[in-house]
Amino acid sequence: MNDQTQIRLIKWAALFLFVQAAILTLAPAVRERSWEVDYRLAHWVGFLAWGAFTLLAHRATVRYLPERDPYILPAAALLNGWGVLTIWRLDEAFGIRQIIWLGISVFVFILALRIVPNFNFLRRYKYLILGGGLLITALTLIFGTNPLGVGPQLWLGCCGVYFQPSEALKVLLVIYLSAYLADRASLRLLSFPLLIPTLALTGLALLLLIVQRDLGTASIFITIFTVMIFIATGRRRILLSAVGLLSLALLFGYFLIDIVHIRIVGWLNPWDDPTGNSYQIVQSLLAVANGGTIGRGLGIGSPLLVPVAISDFIYAAIAEETGLIGTLGLIAAIWVIAARGLIASLRATDRFKRYLAAGIVTYLGAQSLLIIGGNVRLLPLTGVTLPFVSYGGSSLLTSYIALFLLLAISNAEENEPAELRDPRPYSMLGGALALGFAACALTTAWWAIVRGPDLLSRTDNPRRAIADRYVPRGQILDKNNRPINVTEGESGSYLRVYKYPDLAPVVGYTHPVYGQAGIEASLDDYLRGLQGNPTSLVLWNQLIYGTPPPGLDVRLSIDLVLQAEADRLLGNRQGSVILMNAETGEIIVMASHPAFDPNELDENGEVLVRDENAPLLNRATQGLYPIGAASLPLFMAEFGEDQPSAMERNQLYERLGFFEAPAINMPVSFDAQGNADSLRLSPLQVALAAAVLSNHGVAPAPRIATAVNTREQGWVVLPALGRSRKVLEPQAADEAAVSFIQEGMPYWSYLARAEGDEEPVAWLLAGTLPPWRGTPLALVVALEENNIHLAEIIGERLLDVALSQ
Repeated sequence: MNDQTQIRLIKWAALFLFVQAAILTLAPAVRERSWEVDYRLAHWVGFLAWGAFTLLAHRATVRYLPERDPYILPAAALLNGWGVLTIWRLDEAFGIRQIIWLGISVFVFILALRIVPNFNFLRRYKYLILGGGLLITALTLIFGTNPLGVGPQLWLGCCGVYFQPSEALKVLLVIYLSAYLADRASLRLLSFPLLIPTLALTGLALLLLIVQRDLGTASIFITIFTVMIFIATGRRRILLSAVGLLSLALLFGYFLIDIVHIRIVGWLNPWDDPTGNSYQIVQSLLAVANGGTIGRGLGIGSPLLVPVAISDFIYAAIAEETGLIGTLGLIAAIWVIAARGLIASLRATDRFKRYLAAGIVTYLGAQSLLIIGGNVRLLPLTGVTLPFVSYGGSSLLTSYIALFLLLAISNAEENEPAELRDPRPYSMLGGALALGFAACALTTAWWAIVRGPDLLSRTDNPRRAIADRYVPRGQILDKNNRPINVTEGESGSYLRVYKYPDLAPVVGYTHPVYGQAGIEASLDDYLRGLQGNPTSLVLWNQLIYGTPPPGLDVRLSIDLVLQAEADRLLGNRQGSVILMNAETGEIIVMASHPAFDPNELDENGEVLVRDENAPLLNRATQGLYPIGAASLPLFMAEFGEDQPSAMERNQLYERLGFFEAPAINMPVSFDAQGNADSLRLSPLQVALAAAVLSNHGVAPAPRIATAVNTREQGWVVLPALGRSRKVLEPQAADEAAVSFIQEGMPYWSYLARAEGDEEPVAWLLAGTLPPWRGTPLALVVALEENNIHLAEIIGERLLDVALSQ
């Protein structure tokens, strides 16, 4: 019955991995959305090799362990195959190496089944076993190396073949502690002399690991030692002592070991240095967030953006491409091994095997929790591997040795279990592991679902830019459908092109390094196809392609002809110009100078960021200037010749919306202090106020994005985000506008000067007159210099062109 159950489960694992391999083969076609691609085929070698080695392991267990637990080997084989395909997908060269190590590990596994009929020699030579492990580990202090050429020198070997002794030392410590504790059945917490040998040897192992700066393995050693002493004695005070010891180790490492200090700081607040010391954990969290619930799709995600994705961060790599669902399956498989291992421990025929099985479960469970918890910021990063899954020959070989021990112990045949005086320590161990895995699952869900949207919108998330290379982004057009920002190229090499660079401070940019700005950022959901498309289409594309559908075009109210005239008139001056429809709030011109060319961000991005003239700032909506006497036309309309009190001014300013941010589809600023005596306004706020005089006392709701081109309905109007509001009585507004008519001009205008922090600000407010039969217009010019005459020229010429259309 065990044989049938085991082979059936292995077949299901093989089917799951076969589907994975097939999807990886087709992934290039899915990503490119074309059948004319280079398909991935090399990983099938890894799949077939895994199948052959797993079948050999199965047959060996059928022959030598007829009464083994039938669930442990299939779970381990599933994890191992999953890891092989993931590693091969990330780096083919390392995938080949992992297969070689898998062959070695399975060979050692089968050899152990054949030549180790019982565990008596392990129990008899416990000191020799642990001492030999310590000696080999100590050799790394002299002959140690690192395959990468940098970092802690924890490996022995050369010529491309390396072995990490500290990996095997974990199992050797479990064997030693199991034998030592089993030989002292009457051990109690207070029998300190009996613990001296094991404390000395364990302390020596910890000292070696601390000298090597291998704090991850040291933490596992402390956990193994604590759990096994607790299982043998049942004294809960040992657990409290271990917590204290781990806390002291953490403090010791924080203040004295640089790598530990960096990892703890990165764990507590990775967002302070996301591109430096915290880069690994931030990219890991972004990978988990990018995976969401169902994942980007095998072979479609960008897990290589996470450093050491084949080893330390393989959980994040799997999370990105298989999502929360995949990680829950991964955690479930690890839990199967732990749970069945504990059952084998309780059914063991003697104390040594019972302690040994519990110790192996502790080792596998604690190491899995450390690496998964580190990937999702539940715990600090430790640099350990995920058993059976991560790349690493030493880790894989050690995992298969642990697998052999668990299966051999579970092969109880007809013998009665040894006497169990107190099952509570085993229940507590199982409960602690279950809680740990549940915490990892919940934390993964937190980053993938709850925090996912916020994380993916971060400017340091390069996955958005990678997706943009494969999916065309929607165009940004002016009111007459003339292109402003477009996407050119073909799948895999799409490029954002900015046809009218002078509008860059307004419409913004989307860039893999500098993120997004302006309308490109505020309307990103439409431009990326996430909004405006049917939900079914978005979900289908996410499921099949791992990307959004093609983006939708957005039409602005900008008129490029008038915009070009405004940009020409502003020239190289610092300031802004806004021309809007005073009735509808549609912005016809929005100029901000100095501007920049987003087509050259790769070359000039750093210079632009440091430029003291702030060309990246949209002065029209984010620049704040003192209003000075520019509010006089509004005061005349509201108060006439009377001098308003501070309260009356505040009430007028509040009706004008000066104390709040204008509701519009673009980044805006406003003076949050709300002090009428020192109020600073953006040109957009002033333009909305000027519109009041040209629109019979009503302030319109501002609009710049007017329509989106949907696939099902064509152009759909985008409503204004705010509402128009009555500010002045119609007659008062009309009379005020007429009172500011300039001789010979068909519009009203007013010039004013305001003292700025560094330079004076020249204001021009203007607009069409109440009887005007065409489109009512409102105009504002703000110059960061004491040049009222230039502001007047700009306004006069722009209005002449606008009114003549």
